[in-house]
Amino acid sequence: MTGDLTIGRQKIAWARTHMPVLEGIRRRLEAEKPFAGLTLSLVLHVEAKTCALALALKAGGGDVHLAAGNPLSTDDDAVAGVVAEGIPTFARKGETAAEYHHGITAMLDAEPDVIVDDGADLVALAHTALPDRGSIRGSTEETTTGITRLRALEKTGGLRFPAIDVNDAEMKHLFDNRYGCGQSVLDGIFTATNLLIAGRVCVVAGYGWSGKGIASRLRGIGADVIVTEVDPVRAIEARLEGFRVMPMLDAVRQADLICTVTGNRDIVRAEHFKVMKDGCLLCNAGHFDVEVSKSDLEGMAIEHRPVRPHVEEYRFADGRRAYLLGEGRLINLAAGQGHPVEIMDLSFALQALSAEHIALHGLKLPPKVYPVPPALDRAVAQAALGPLGAGIDVATEAQQKYAVTWEAGT
Repeated sequence: MTGDLTIGRQKIAWARTHMPVLEGIRRRLEAEKPFAGLTLSLVLHVEAKTCALALALKAGGGDVHLAAGNPLSTDDDAVAGVVAEGIPTFARKGETAAEYHHGITAMLDAEPDVIVDDGADLVALAHTALPDRGSIRGSTEETTTGITRLRALEKTGGLRFPAIDVNDAEMKHLFDNRYGCGQSVLDGIFTATNLLIAGRVCVVAGYGWSGKGIASRLRGIGADVIVTEVDPVRAIEARLEGFRVMPMLDAVRQADLICTVTGNRDIVRAEHFKVMKDGCLLCNAGHFDVEVSKSDLEGMAIEHRPVRPHVEEYRFADGRRAYLLGEGRLINLAAGQGHPVEIMDLSFALQALSAEHIALHGLKLPPKVYPVPPALDRAVAQAALGPLGAGIDVATEAQQKYAVTWEAGT
């Protein structure tokens, strides 16, 4: 462990100070102890905000174990801080692939009752390499990529336990994916490059909630934004929002920066590298480091070298250069600090409540992918109003009665 304990504790304390919704949940969990006697294994990006979640679950009586969900996203100081609080943690900034997989395996070795996952890596391992390990009540999932994997298991009848889709909850995808990515991805790009974005042509590949946030923020700082899509509805939405929309093969010829955020692979590949503008910056905000094809990039480049932290230069035979940021991993965590604290307060509040739901009800639920119960989603929204300086009206009895009769068609 290489992190600074004092700094780690400071970072975690700062996060907790600015996560009032999660802290309110932590106080209730500490009083009620819904996780007493249960083991919880978490595979997430290990930084201060994640440590605040882990400590909340531990306060609820759980035996909590934590591992990195990405080799480059770990904050070593935060690791030192959370280990000092008695939470076994397998995470190191820049860990090897072997260390990464060892950490995930260790989470299964802990024989968890509840899994909190990011990308479904631990769930996938529970279903493949070690299918008989532990007695798992269920899991919660943070990301679009993870939900895609879970639904594939569900569709084939292979899902062994219930899973809660935190990613698609209103208080997650409307804010974490849009505003969280919108700010943190730019933070990562700025940190990695220290270059001006205003006036540059920036391509956003994928116009889901995360892509919408990134495209909006890039435009807000003066970029000329192009969107690429495979979905005609999203393409039209992007166009009517004022963005240029075109195939990647056309966009790449103009691009000064490309940010992929699709959840799929090979979005930027050999055919694009052949016509790419000299000096193009390449980064990824999707879950895995497969959206920019590193194998194609390495196969076509005649020279490859690091030019500054988090930036690698690939030079082609004709002299053109491409710059890969953060090894093609999540740029907002590889080079930045991840989503803003207040945004992760909402997402991790949902994770804590969903983990509690699995702990209390998972043994009774058939193995399916479930949405976050609407009452939990609304509870987080209600709790967030005050800290965000917002207030709402309450419908009168007449308004409530009118709404009921109108919906009934009477």
